[in-house]
Amino acid sequence: MKEKLFNEKTKLADLIAANYNLILMLPRFGLPLGFGDKKVKDICAEYKVPSDFFLMVCNVYTFDGYIPTDEEIVATDMSLLTPYLLASHQHYLRYKLPHIEQHLSRIADDAGERYGTALKSFFAEYKNDISQHFEYEEKIVFPYMTALQDKREHETYCISNFKKSHSNIEDKLDDLTKIIFKYLPGNILPEESIDLIFDIIQLLSDLTKHSAIEEKILVPYVTSLEREAL
Repeated sequence: MKEKLFNEKTKLADLIAANYNLILMLPRFGLPLGFGDKKVKDICAEYKVPSDFFLMVCNVYTFDGYIPTDEEIVATDMSLLTPYLLASHQHYLRYKLPHIEQHLSRIADDAGERYGTALKSFFAEYKNDISQHFEYEEKIVFPYMTALQDKREHETYCISNFKKSHSNIEDKLDDLTKIIFKYLPGNILPEESIDLIFDIIQLLSDLTKHSAIEEKILVPYVTSLEREAL
């Protein structure tokens, strides 16, 4: 596994070619397209992105078996961890979910009242769940981590609480794809239905990686900060 990991000498174009889904991450780091043959270290230096953190996220996102060691976590510049996660939340809430909802709403309207109403209700409930999930992280977890980073006083909390309660926000989305597969009438906007399924699958994959980043980077990093604060 180790020899496959991306490093600072990897060309950013080669990194993206190895996993095209990584292109979704570039805006979250403020990195534009048009990077030519530049290496990761050069692009990151140009846009003031810590290359060690960028590479850690890319490796977690790409290689399922990759788990950063405690030593790697402590040695990594985590200054963009919160901004990166916040940018991910905004991508889901402001772009991806509304885009899926537009598809789903047109399909639901064409599918009849019984099925259409159930489909809209299911998705509305999911949007509420994911919004609450992100709100908890943004109001409780991220400020707690920032206070630890700045060595400031903070509300009593422990990252183990987050780890125990970290809900799987992907499961309900997976359920939605199965509902569409099994019960959507076959004559309902077939091309748009396929587009909807692919959009949901892509979001499902991205959210799974998002959760992995929180579990493999955020949790051990905050744990290390807690140890320092003792």
